[in-house]
Amino acid sequence: MGEQFKWMMVNVQARKKGIPGLTRPSIRRDNLLLSKLPTSERARLIGRCEPVELALADVLCEQHKPMSHVYFPLTGFISQVFTLEDRSGFEVGLVGAEGMLGSSLMFGVNFAPGRARVHGAGSALRLEAAQFLRELKRSPALKQTLNRYLYVVASQLTQTAACSRFHRIQARFARWLLMARDRANSDEFDLTHEVAAYILGVRREGVTEAAGFLQARKLIRYRRGRVTIVNAPALEAATCKCYAAMAQVYAKILG
Repeated sequence: MGEQFKWMMVNVQARKKGIPGLTRPSIRRDNLLLSKLPTSERARLIGRCEPVELALADVLCEQHKPMSHVYFPLTGFISQVFTLEDRSGFEVGLVGAEGMLGSSLMFGVNFAPGRARVHGAGSALRLEAAQFLRELKRSPALKQTLNRYLYVVASQLTQTAACSRFHRIQARFARWLLMARDRANSDEFDLTHEVAAYILGVRREGVTEAAGFLQARKLIRYRRGRVTIVNAPALEAATCKCYAAMAQVYAKILG
């Protein structure tokens, strides 16, 4: 299991026991899925990839459109947003260094299920879709790792749907901030109210209220499109159980 997820799970368990959390460690810059491959296979796959920068607001693929590349983020994070007809979008997935963008190719389907937009600037390794499929046939280890990742993705989709249906906006917003923090490896990142509303599938007023709720309790600082988590342990206590549940599934399946 990657160091950021080890750290996250240690803190989740500590909170349950009433023990103060640990200081966030320095984290290496690699992709956790690729790190699980045998050395020779990892080196070959990385050698086929192209390093790219992920700029804030970049759209990497459009909903129901063919995907030209898959992405293995190293830093930053990507939101996968589903849009229904003319309604505003709703985030169904958040991808960082723990995963990949383009997993639907595993099913032999070269269409993006949602729009992929960079909401945390960073870097990634990019591989052409056709080359990825060739590597998938060539490497049983890659196929096995990504099959397990697909289960994690399906579990997170289910958890996100339940969270959106049953939990209050303040708890959902806190969960998203923690997930973004884990992927960005930073307590500070860009986030406007408009983008947050788009991600959570709520009105802008709902985000303003949720941000105000968390700021009033001195859990975050939010100004000029920049959010800073100032009290991570208290923010974890304010979120719903979905945050810990998602981390536990990842640890169990890919740890």
